[in-house]
Amino acid sequence: MRFRTVLFDLDGTIMDHLPAIHRSYVHTLPRLGLPEPTYQQVKRAIGGGLENAMLNFVPASRLDEALAIYRPFWDATMLSGAEPMPGAGALLEALNARDVTCAVFTNKHGPSARAVCEHMGLAPLLRAVIGAKDTPWLKPAPEFTVHALTLLDADTATTCLVGDSPWDVQAAHNAGFACFAVTTGTHTDDELRAAGADAVYPDLTALGAAEFGIIPANV
Repeated sequence: MRFRTVLFDLDGTIMDHLPAIHRSYVHTLPRLGLPEPTYQQVKRAIGGGLENAMLNFVPASRLDEALAIYRPFWDATMLSGAEPMPGAGALLEALNARDVTCAVFTNKHGPSARAVCEHMGLAPLLRAVIGAKDTPWLKPAPEFTVHALTLLDADTATTCLVGDSPWDVQAAHNAGFACFAVTTGTHTDDELRAAGADAVYPDLTALGAAEFGIIPANV
């Protein structure tokens, strides 16, 4: 293995949480007198942290009001339907078996990210789950990536990031290491290549085979 540390984005990469996120927006916006967003509108908005995403739907003057509605509903419902992406568990298990440090590195609220990883049974395979509000930063801020590397005692020369968005690509490249992307999340193959992803794959199974030499047992 040329990589000793692999950082994984969460939503759209190793789990599909978009139905729960959309459900929370549908709960929130009508209570502000605003129309329900479509699934695709929410999908296009997320990735840069909740506050930034919410500003696609509400004016800045009503952001705090919107968050006060969204967050309690989210806390109460976020585990409903939370599922790992196909191949996520197998890939993490295989990397752990090769003594590779795996961690989640996400713009999702840190406590929420840790709760869903525990719920999905992925927490034992992760050295850390690092998210929004754990530090003052979000991806792609270089300080956030440096924090993750320091926490994991990782070397940029043997680290890569697996993600699904341009924020992931920028975060990795700002720190000087590769980002391998999947199209299971918020962005297309063309968008990820335009953002500078080092390689793009249709799913985690294809990525694991190409970049880590991990072939599923049933193949």
